[in-house]
Amino acid sequence: MLFTQLVILALVQGLTEFLPVSSSAHLILAPIVMRLEDQGPLIDVMAHVGSLFAVLVYFWRDIRDVTQGKLAWLSGRMTPGGRLALLIGAATPPVLIVAALIYFTGVSDALRSPGVIAAATLVFALPLWLADTYGPQVKTTETMGFREAVLIGIAQLFALIPGASRSGVTMTAGRALGLTRPESARFSMLMSIPVIAAFGLVAGIDLWRGEGGTASFSDGLVVAGLSFVSALASIWVLMRVVERLGFLPFVIYRLLLGAAIIVLLVK
Repeated sequence: MLFTQLVILALVQGLTEFLPVSSSAHLILAPIVMRLEDQGPLIDVMAHVGSLFAVLVYFWRDIRDVTQGKLAWLSGRMTPGGRLALLIGAATPPVLIVAALIYFTGVSDALRSPGVIAAATLVFALPLWLADTYGPQVKTTETMGFREAVLIGIAQLFALIPGASRSGVTMTAGRALGLTRPESARFSMLMSIPVIAAFGLVAGIDLWRGEGGTASFSDGLVVAGLSFVSALASIWVLMRVVERLGFLPFVIYRLLLGAAIIVLLVK
């Protein structure tokens, strides 16, 4: 693949992964706009791996607490970090199971179309606005229950539709269930860790076997490294925008993006 394309894909992935605007949609649209060959789903996921390391670095204190909490289980103690680990664990299985079915049946390729992206981008913008506007801000990850975690995990299933946005649907669910804006963003990013890790493992194996289409393993490493840097900056921006302005800027962006895609399709 062209080095320029790799750089653009990595920056696009990193900047949009944790914003509620769908990084997958941007990764699919990027080669179309640049009139280049679609990089395929495997290089997309390697870009997600770079983002995974970014969230690990940014939330290193939470990662430390979760790790210590798991060790505390051995002595029969339940710490806040251990409880957070259980919440993340409760939210994860639904998307992994359905994603595996989609992957092995090849349905994922059929979903990679501008029409699907445009529809999902527009449709999922409204729930985000409604949840953020009318959802109460009364809960944190320390006070939310396992019911909320499971419901957010079920909402994450919509993320398998390009354009829906994994962070978008999980933050929408979090706000609708009463999480504060910063906490809904925080939990969304923390629960991305096992999901992205699982997807990245599969992609890494396929790339190593030479099943990445036009992408090579070295291509994947380049994309992962560059997306790490841009994702770290993106997380920093997201947390500050959400705290001060809420999710409205991202809702407006989604509406503009969806409209632009429709215009391109009509031409």
